[in-house]
Amino acid sequence: MSLKIAIQGIQGSNHHQVAKDYYGEQIELVECLSFDALVDQLLNGTADKGIMAIENSIAGSIIPNYNLIYHNGLHIIGEHYLNIHHHMMVLNGQSIDDISEVRSHPMALLQCKEFFRQYPHIKLVEDVDTAETAKQIQEQQLKRVAAIAPNVAAELYGLNIVAKDIQTIKNNATRFIIVKTKNKELPKEEINKASVRFITDHKRGSLAAMLNVMSDCNLNLTKIQSLPIIESPWKYAFFVDVTFDGYANFEKAKALLGIMSEDFKVLGEYKNARL
Repeated sequence: MSLKIAIQGIQGSNHHQVAKDYYGEQIELVECLSFDALVDQLLNGTADKGIMAIENSIAGSIIPNYNLIYHNGLHIIGEHYLNIHHHMMVLNGQSIDDISEVRSHPMALLQCKEFFRQYPHIKLVEDVDTAETAKQIQEQQLKRVAAIAPNVAAELYGLNIVAKDIQTIKNNATRFIIVKTKNKELPKEEINKASVRFITDHKRGSLAAMLNVMSDCNLNLTKIQSLPIIESPWKYAFFVDVTFDGYANFEKAKALLGIMSEDFKVLGEYKNARL
């Protein structure tokens, strides 16, 4: 029985590429047009695991996804880094001079902003997904409209690429996380990265004390992201990623951080994909 993997987007999207890279070809895709819908598929058991973009080297963090993971009790069980290549694609017979509108996911548009400075007449329109836009152009035979999407979308939907690699920074990568409703798939000796969330009190030096504990326990801080707590104005939660050489170091830090902070929660323990 093949794994059911929920992705944001459809066949031909970057999420689809990550699903193939991580789990191989023998998977059943559950296509979702929003991250909220992806979470719903996991919670109701329609999908076994989900793949979510969490940060990009140009556009930064996809902040709402941090809260989605926390509030829905999801667990991060893995990660994958994908080099992103954005291509501008159109119906066969159309050229870049014919285009008056480009549609794509907001993150893709943001990552290609510089390219479109030379085409001020082209209107940038946000859409739900990169590959979905490519599919619409083919199905509806949309003239004067282009999509920004991966190469695989052009192949799948028979579109012509009129501009390749239009992302602002050529070394453009996105970190994706693999999530499910249950924690941990690996033995402790294979785990060398973790994601945690905590709240500090308003005392001076509270966050510094937490970071000192991480340092003393030989944890390497790779990411820190603060998010406001909606129900408590001017109070913030911190989402932190750490790497470590031995699980015992993280276990020690976990015990100390749990005492020192409010609402400490481990969001996932998994293998560092950058090694």
